[in-house]
Amino acid sequence: MSDAVDAAAWDEAELEAGRLLFAGPCTFLLSVARLEQIPDGALPEVAFAGRSNVGKSSLINALTGRGSLARTSNTPGRTQQINFFDLGGRLMLADLPGYGYAKAPKALVDGWTRLVNAYLKGRAPLRRVCLLVDARHGLKATDREVMAMLDKAAVVYQIVLTKADKIGAGQRADLLAATTAELAGHTAAHPDVLATSSRKDQGLAELRAALTTLALPATAG
Repeated sequence: MSDAVDAAAWDEAELEAGRLLFAGPCTFLLSVARLEQIPDGALPEVAFAGRSNVGKSSLINALTGRGSLARTSNTPGRTQQINFFDLGGRLMLADLPGYGYAKAPKALVDGWTRLVNAYLKGRAPLRRVCLLVDARHGLKATDREVMAMLDKAAVVYQIVLTKADKIGAGQRADLLAATTAELAGHTAAHPDVLATSSRKDQGLAELRAALTTLALPATAG
């Protein structure tokens, strides 16, 4: 298998459409700690989920070209609410608290885990979950638990490998092949696995193009 970033072939027009959307306005809307605080879903929505410290906030910042749009930290569990961002009035982005290990009180972790699970299973405008997986470690048991939950809820999710620059080309190719093969047994999984690096700008153009297909059409003018 070649060292491809994405199994899908994106043409120049699709890549440019993704660049334009993510280069446009992106506004922080609000943070929510309870399900009833979640805003009405007027826009199609994409959520970024994954284990604590997998790089969700860093990826959102890199995709939008804004270094501090989403708060980042080396401490697992820094994001403790669902943060919503309006991308050009065409797409809503949701940065979810991480699951798995986090440096936070257990009661707090349990609370935001329930919030995230309820959101993922019951959010009508949610078009796709970008399920982030650290390329250095691959899928873990907690990832597979979330995958099973999304399969049951019929919520489409796409595996996005993060920190792909930290492994060699051969290991990356093997990981892409193994992950793609495992997804074949999951009913809600998107078949294309993306390998990204926020630090090296790897795979971001392809991810922007993929997410732009879910957005409202651009208006003329």
